Amino acid sequence: MTGWHIEGQYMETCNCDFICPCIGTNLTGKPTEGDCKAAVALRIDRGEKDGVVLDGLSFIVLMHSPGAMADGDIKVGLIIDERADDAQTAAIGAIASGAAGGPMAALGPLVGELAGMEKSAISFEKDGMKYAVKAGGLVDQAIEGVPSISVEGEPMYLENTGHPVSARLALANAKRSHFHAFGIDWDDATGTRNGHFAPFSWQG
Repeated sequence: MTGWHIEGQYMETCNCDFICPCIGTNLTGKPTEGDCKAAVALRIDRGEKDGVVLDGLSFIVLMHSPGAMADGDIKVGLIIDERADDAQTAAIGAIASGAAGGPMAALGPLVGELAGMEKSAISFEKDGMKYAVKAGGLVDQAIEGVPSISVEGEPMYLENTGHPVSARLALANAKRSHFHAFGIDWDDATGTRNGHFAPFSWQG
């Protein structure tokens, strides 16, 4: 297994009420809807694997857990930027699935179904504490960070989490979440659901 690294920006929404119980219970808490649907979106600003440059590409890991995530049987599907060529697609697939090691490999024992991969145009926009990601008709989600009252211009954070993307997560409200892929369907625009964002740096 050769070394690789990627770094960039991450955001996600899920169907749990704000604040999602999964993070604070190390994945043992029951999701507020009984099950968990989440779309974890990552934009690679810089990175490579086996000499394959991945700069500027994005991918989304779409997940469904029928109960507490720690109980496993999680369905996982992968959406990869349609601009990725065959080598880039294979590299991102290995990283996002955990096959190449790194943070996602730790989730491997909890995955019950690999639901496949789709290619799509992915837009990943960041404006201060506002993030929006869209992948065709598969995923459309937007969040806004919850502002800190102690540090102006900064969001509130959760520290030392077990989240695979980053141990430090900003808290955010999901402004919209629409998932329609791999048999995972969710639509919400109430502004009451959970979101997170963070810079990330992975290696394997």
